[in-house]
Amino acid sequence: MARQQPYTEAELARLGLSRDQLPRHVAVIMDGNGRWARQQGLPRIEGHRRGVASVRATIEECCRLDLQQLTLYCLSVENWKRPKQELEFLMLLLEQYLVEERAEIMEQNIRFASIGRREGLPAEVLKELDQNVALSASNTGLTLCLAINYGGRTEIVDAARDLVASGISPEEVTEERFAEHLYTAGMPDPDLLIRTAGELRVSNFLLWQISYAELWVTPRTWPEFDADVLRSALADYARRERRFGGLLDPAYPGGDRDDGEA
Repeated sequence: MARQQPYTEAELARLGLSRDQLPRHVAVIMDGNGRWARQQGLPRIEGHRRGVASVRATIEECCRLDLQQLTLYCLSVENWKRPKQELEFLMLLLEQYLVEERAEIMEQNIRFASIGRREGLPAEVLKELDQNVALSASNTGLTLCLAINYGGRTEIVDAARDLVASGISPEEVTEERFAEHLYTAGMPDPDLLIRTAGELRVSNFLLWQISYAELWVTPRTWPEFDADVLRSALADYARRERRFGGLLDPAYPGGDRDDGEA
């Protein structure tokens, strides 16, 4: 496939979007693969297989929207409790995806990244992950970050361990210094967190990073997610006022922001 050209301002306007109102970083909790399969009378693994098509469609649209980063929650540390056969299929599917999409990643100028603990992942998967990261390191388009064997709490614990091991004194610990030890060091925090399948929880995903992210939930399962649903989320995001704990009322003297949350 030829490289996706970003939408022009006119094309964005026809979609009801504006470039200056788009988020830099969108994170997605991809939920409902098994539910979709059950509704279709299919085995759960077919839901995961169908979900790959939604991954491709979402990445392609993010490239056209010229977003800075897309982070997809692929496998949590809790998912290892699932049946062994399903986990084996997920690892094979992931390895296959990493190989098959490598040429597309390069063609679309995507910079590939991953976050999560490497321990427990098959050597074959780690090999393909590392190869995609290395090959795409100089790419300048969308950063595609896959969260694999990831947990927000384990990330914070790992960061705390690294911080202690660095020999830093308690007085030197700041939010900025702590963030440097997270898996996501150097990445922007998500502006928008999307969750599919109607679930109203964050499921241990990017707990530090989503402190001020806008949340958007769709009843669509992940295999039903497409570019139109993504655009709906972005349009809703554009209508929100992001206050970061401040106030947007210019009537307040001394500026339009306040430190209070109320």
